[in-house]
Amino acid sequence: MVSAETSGIIIKCLGGLYTVESPNGILECKARGVFRARGISPAVGDSVTVSGGVITEIGERRNYLIRPPLANLDQILFVVSTVSPAPNFLILDKFIAIAEYKGIEPVVVITKTDLGDGSAVREVYDAIGIRTAEVDYTDEESVQRVRELLSGKISAFTGNSGAGKSTLLNAVDPTLNIATGEISKKLGRGRHTTRHAELYKLTGGGYIADTPGFSTFETNRYDIIRKEELAGCFREFTKFTGSCRFRDCSHICEKGCAVVEAVAEGKIPKIRHESYCTMYEEAKQLKEWELK
Repeated sequence: MVSAETSGIIIKCLGGLYTVESPNGILECKARGVFRARGISPAVGDSVTVSGGVITEIGERRNYLIRPPLANLDQILFVVSTVSPAPNFLILDKFIAIAEYKGIEPVVVITKTDLGDGSAVREVYDAIGIRTAEVDYTDEESVQRVRELLSGKISAFTGNSGAGKSTLLNAVDPTLNIATGEISKKLGRGRHTTRHAELYKLTGGGYIADTPGFSTFETNRYDIIRKEELAGCFREFTKFTGSCRFRDCSHICEKGCAVVEAVAEGKIPKIRHESYCTMYEEAKQLKEWELK
């Protein structure tokens, strides 16, 4: 066991044991009990200090997702298939809002382009400045574009079950050999093949985390956004919110709302505003104890 102090990054957490990649190699560590007393748990992506096989310090986090527990992400790639399952803009927008709220760059990756047209998804997110990539496995250049997006960064992959996350990851880096699951036609979604958060080191540089499909997760498990903060999580609203007639405008249907006017003029995608309105109404229903 290495006794000298060293630094590294947690690449796997399982059963109270932490796998840390360090200059001294891969270390299997436990965490100091003091972290539990402080209400802190080490997470995949954390920069840590290790001494004698024990994590003694956790570096300051740039961001943190509660579930699955992931820290210091540069970007989240949301994998959306053209069919089986069809795109669900509301679910996608909810998770993009969480990424924006956390200061994590969202990227939309469209799969199964051989089976359906991904232009409807691409056009919505290209229009608001969110990067998109369409993947066709018969076109190596499309896979290479995803590799370039990942290079040198800590990224998470997530998406509706059955959208093809694991297939995409294996195409990006065949050395990963991540288990893939068959689509359940009866349920209309994939069987979960990913059971825990883990960082995989890419041969081209950077790390990726494969995470459970989000179709079975409520966004509140990731974080809760208050209704007053929600507009700030829709980047295309930013240049209009300061021009509303009323300072406390909810941007739903008020007269003199610059956001509503921008939607009517086609400057903001209507489907994005519809997602915002649904999320705002849901946020209004939250109890005060849920916001703490």
